[in-house]
Amino acid sequence: MSAQEVITQLKSFASDSRRKSNQYYFKTGPGEYSEFDQFIGVRTPQIRSIAKQYYQQISFDEIDQLINHTTHEIRYCGLIILVYQYQSNNQEAVFNYYLNHLHAVNNWDLVDYSSPHIIGDYLLKHPQKHTLLYQWASSDNLWERRIAIVSTLTFIKQNQFKLTLAISQLLLKDSQDLIHKAVGWMLREVYKKDADTCKIFLRENYAQLPRTTLRYAIERMAEIERKAYLKGGF
Repeated sequence: MSAQEVITQLKSFASDSRRKSNQYYFKTGPGEYSEFDQFIGVRTPQIRSIAKQYYQQISFDEIDQLINHTTHEIRYCGLIILVYQYQSNNQEAVFNYYLNHLHAVNNWDLVDYSSPHIIGDYLLKHPQKHTLLYQWASSDNLWERRIAIVSTLTFIKQNQFKLTLAISQLLLKDSQDLIHKAVGWMLREVYKKDADTCKIFLRENYAQLPRTTLRYAIERMAEIERKAYLKGGF
């Protein structure tokens, strides 16, 4: 299976109306985070269907052409192919390949739909590599910082919160809204598993919490308690 065959399939589902919608949704305006990203307008279920159809038949050399493509949906398809390959027991090879191609994981959806399944899962099984998350959390690259926090979703699902809280604390002073949202999202996931652990973190770090992070983190609280946290009334 060649990359060009996958690209041809993806382009067959392209929609101009969807392209325009994606350009707005992913903030492609001047100075926005996706300013230089290109879209053709393919829906996520269609991308996933194509990835699932071809992941067993495509080599890393061909995947190179997908994840380095200028078109967002084509990169996305390449990364989902990697997720399926990882889940089919090609774990170490896919993990190492992913590490060597982090530059391609350069938008929030590309991070969110690939890093927990590859980075998160691999680090869960190889704790000696947890230092990678701290390294990315300190990176100048926005997407590496998002990878650092979102990858911990895999740990949260296993009721392991230490890494999430540690990386969250490192990112509390981050200047980017996409990081504020990601940290808040992970804290909300912690809350769903262990409300007290999340509440303690929020109280201890309240003075540093970006407002967006706090709002995301407390979404599952009862209304009275949520309003109290917004006012700092514990």
